[in-house]
Formats: sequence, structure tokens, C-alpha cells
Amino acid sequence: MATMLETHDPDPSLLQLIEQSPIASVISDPRHPDNPIVACNDSFCALTGYPREEVLGRNCRFLSGPATEPWLSEQIRTGVREHRPVLVEILNYKRDGTPFRNAVLVAPIYDERDELLYFLGSQVEIDGGAPTPLSMRRMRAAELVKTLSQRQWQVLKLASNGLLNKQIAAELGLSEKTVKMHRAILMDRLGTSTTADMIRVAVEAGL
Repeated sequence: MATMLETHDPDPSLLQLIEQSPIASVISDPRHPDNPIVACNDSFCALTGYPREEVLGRNCRFLSGPATEPWLSEQIRTGVREHRPVLVEILNYKRDGTPFRNAVLVAPIYDERDELLYFLGSQVEIDGGAPTPLSMRRMRAAELVKTLSQRQWQVLKLASNGLLNKQIAAELGLSEKTVKMHRAILMDRLGTSTTADMIRVAVEAGL
């Protein structure tokens, strides 16, 4: 279940982005000082060991620690400043101090007036013993994306850039109903259970 910060009010439809995702996920609000987390799901709490009351209202950098790579932290900050998706593999720390290699995705979400609303953040713990794990995820994502039709690819690309169904429909000259149909097909073909997971696959594939 996703829980939101009471002092902020994310759209319930955005909470659905992460609620059912098996991937650790948060939503942050850049319209408030220091871009605080306003919602997180059960998977995030399970991965990091932090209860919700210690997550909501904080910037995601609280997962950083002594050996966190500053140049990778800067890549994330640059992506946030430039309102573009970014994916890095960075060293983070769990609540008990255990370090873990974290494939972090941060992607913007816009409203129907093209104004930035939130950032979607998701985290996947990487097995340190696996060979080039992030590269393997990127390769798998790229192979999945290759199976899509051109129209499905276009819808996926726009969704990964933070556009909502109505915006995608206007961009492609489609009805909103048609866009919803394409998104359902996309999620099935990519093997994803939520829009947040679909966006992560798109970013991993380099869209």
C-alpha cells in the first residue's frame, strides 16, 4: 500500500502509480522546499528498512552515506533540475546502516498544462556479485522495447517523459481511449504490473 504525506495532496491516480508496484517506489513534490517525498509504497519500506513516518517529508538523499558516490548524486540532482528522467547505480544505505548497490530511477510527471507536478523515484537493489547488473537490465529492457509497434513505442516514450494520457493523446492526435488501450498492451508486452514499472523499463531501455 502507498501512503501519502498529509501536508501534501498527491492526486490519487498518481498514488496508483506506485501502490501495486513490487519495485520500491516513492513520489516527491518539487513544488515544496527540498523536493520532499510525499508518498511511498510497502516495497520501499521493505527494501530500506525505514517506516513511513521516517520517510515522508524527507528528500531521497537520506539514503546516502559515507561511501555514496558524489558524482552519481550530482547526476540525480542534474536530472531533477533539468526535469528529465535519470537512471544511476549508486551506493545507498539501509536504516540499519547496511550498504547496498541501488539502481535509482527518477522521472518527472507533468499535469495537463505541462507543469511539473511530481517526481517518480524507484529503487532496485543490485546483487553485488552479478556481472554488470545494470547493463543486463538495460539490455533486457531494450529487447522488450524492440517488440513494440511504432505507435506503442511513441506512447511509451511520451509516458516515460512524464506525460499523462490526455497529453499523449493530444501529442499523437489520438483519442484518450486509444492511448489507454495502447498503455494496457504496453504493460502486457513489457511484463509490468503498474505504470511506474512501465516507465522504469522505458528509461532502462534508453528512451
